[in-house]
Amino acid sequence: MIEIKHKDGTVIRTIDATTLRGADLRGADLRGADLRGADLAWADLYGADLVWADLRGADLTGAYLRRAHLIGAKISAEQMPDLIIALGIEVMP
Repeated sequence: MIEIKHKDGTVIRTIDATTLRGADLRGADLRGADLRGADLAWADLYGADLVWADLRGADLTGAYLRRAHLIGAKISAEQMPDLIIALGIEVMP
């Protein structure tokens, strides 16, 4: 279970980390969250705080991560392509 918090620290809601497909998590405080294996496909994480979050094995297909804070977040090598696309980074030859 993950607590979604407002910037002032108050808990907005508690959710099951495995059911986040297409969720609106803009600006969510997910610092240090254990999101291993979570379905974050097509989730809107614009400006979300994912500092030190564990995203290994999470499905990031189509997730919107612009302006998300990802310092110290953990991902697997297999997730790098989806994360690069989600961050709007264009890889050139």
